[in-house]
Amino acid sequence: MKKEAVKLLESTQTEERGDEYRPLRNEPSAMLRDDEVTIVENIYWKEFSLLVFVWIAFVVVQVIKTYAVTCSMEYWILNILQVPIAVSVSLYEAICLYKGKRVIASIGKETSNWKAHQLVFYCFCGILAGIVGGLLGLGGGFILGPLFLELGVPPQVASATSTFAMAFSSSMSVLQYYLLKRFPVPYAVYFLLVATVAALTGQHIVRKLIMLLGRASLIIFILALTILVSAISLGGTGIVDMIKNLEHNEYMGFENMCS
Repeated sequence: MKKEAVKLLESTQTEERGDEYRPLRNEPSAMLRDDEVTIVENIYWKEFSLLVFVWIAFVVVQVIKTYAVTCSMEYWILNILQVPIAVSVSLYEAICLYKGKRVIASIGKETSNWKAHQLVFYCFCGILAGIVGGLLGLGGGFILGPLFLELGVPPQVASATSTFAMAFSSSMSVLQYYLLKRFPVPYAVYFLLVATVAALTGQHIVRKLIMLLGRASLIIFILALTILVSAISLGGTGIVDMIKNLEHNEYMGFENMCS
């Protein structure tokens, strides 16, 4: 009874002082306000140089491969060369995460205790996203968006990283086709301008909505809606094409790669 009376007295004194409960501030802006730096200082140049190396290596391999005879020894060697390049860079980053030499900056500065099976699973998801993106004609980063959210990456960072991944892969194809003179430059410039204006407009609108509503989760709903619309449109287009092929008795199987 005495203990309860003491606790009651302490709580009464606290209320008389006017102390109020204040929740901890966990907004990203509050945590990162002291760490704000310039754009140049915000770039991790070592990791960025690795991406540039992979980008250049893939472009060189793809361009040289176009001059090789299909299904020849040189053709398959050049195709296989892309595997050790990607695996070596991914393995290097995975080892750094496992040993604590790397951290996901958007999650926090504390070192995460990454398990080996987690790193293997996430690498497998990245490979699967690339395969699905190649089969369906979608950007691999677009598919990786939900994975980033599962990792605990903030929606803004997940969206930006997914966009960068799509730009990374598509820019290689653009440069390859440009060097091989396989697409009209004015046509590509037109779509580049339209996409840039649309991206900047969408970014401005979403930023205003987030500031108005105070919820960054709006990006998650937009991402989910985009994935849903893409899945429905791709499925509908595929069904329509399949029906047309069936009506015309066209062959719908796999073609010979070496023909």
